[in-house]
Amino acid sequence: MTERNIQVAELDRLAVEDQEVEIVERKGIGHPDSICDGIAESVSQALAQAYLDRVGKVLHYNTDETQLAAGTAAPRFANGDQPEGQKGGEVIEPIYILVVGRATKEYQGTHIPVDSIALKAARDYLREHFPALDLETDVVVDVKLGEGSGDLQTVFGEEGGQIPMANDTSFGVGHAPLTETEQIVHTAERELNTTFHDEHPALGQDVKIMGKREGDVIDITVAAAMVDQHVTSITDYTETVEAVREFVTELAQKFTDRDVHVDVNTADDVENGSIYLTHTGTSAEQGDDGSVGRGNRANGLITPNRPMSMEATSGKNPVNHIGKIYNILSTDIAETVVAEVDGIRDLQIRLLSQIGRPIDEPHVADAQVVTEDGLAVSDIEAEIRAVVDEKLADVTDVTRQVIEGDISTF
Repeated sequence: MTERNIQVAELDRLAVEDQEVEIVERKGIGHPDSICDGIAESVSQALAQAYLDRVGKVLHYNTDETQLAAGTAAPRFANGDQPEGQKGGEVIEPIYILVVGRATKEYQGTHIPVDSIALKAARDYLREHFPALDLETDVVVDVKLGEGSGDLQTVFGEEGGQIPMANDTSFGVGHAPLTETEQIVHTAERELNTTFHDEHPALGQDVKIMGKREGDVIDITVAAAMVDQHVTSITDYTETVEAVREFVTELAQKFTDRDVHVDVNTADDVENGSIYLTHTGTSAEQGDDGSVGRGNRANGLITPNRPMSMEATSGKNPVNHIGKIYNILSTDIAETVVAEVDGIRDLQIRLLSQIGRPIDEPHVADAQVVTEDGLAVSDIEAEIRAVVDEKLADVTDVTRQVIEGDISTF
């Protein structure tokens, strides 16, 4: 039986839910940073599956450097005052997306068309998630994949063992349970981009939500891009904005009894016609660039009240890239511990790797806990250790789930 270095200790701070001020952010799928995350991860999954299909195992690759250079657009209301066949405005300069990374292009005589695979995956992702984006005219997708590092290919391709070796000395961080504010922010964006959008196609995919809690008052600020072809007038626009506000307010009340205030598109100057109207549903059409890893962490949130890893999770190889595996796994561990061990108010998990060491044997697995009143950490330490140990032993399941698309990385 593997002896793992698992540490359990009391967390020397208040539970985030009890702190006076809490800040939480989520960038929706249409934010330029999230577009890069989504494309990078879609390409990653496509490459992993192609390697499995063609050579029977996942080869060395990473696509976590995807970049987006914003375009220029001229949105306008769909009020019939357009050229024939045109509804709303138009994109003047297309968005430019560059999928950058490394990928193995040949293995034991088998050539893998990685650039073509990546290009198709990127375009399929855009087609699926951005209905207002014309792939023929509104966006240019480019792919530049070099060969992988020889040293890292050696670390990656070790034969004879089922547990891969860590490709880097790095760490991942996870936490649970989510606070009320975290739940509101995370769920609101997801619901706006699914349930609400299905009934209100005027809402674009670029939805960013910022939550701030001071004591028992939660303020939610929503930036919601509107799509011009579904908006006929300033009145139509303001009605949709108000519908977003009401939707998020009602949703928030399902998660908290605290006072909740919701503001939407606070930069609007309606009287002068300065509003958040887009042609494609994303600010990427108008001067807002994007990059992988600059937005949501692996759990889908940006949480300055908690420790976070600066690693870009999306696009990294799911077999041995610690920046991906340990951030996903630490979150899974935290959620599982909280679900199975009673009496935990706040838990953070930190996993540290050492390059060349089996990924199921971290340099340290550190669990820090805030317990309920009257419960000592020592009372539940053995249970926590057992869950952490079990999850580490099953670390390769993360790879399977990521390749199959069962885990979101942003």
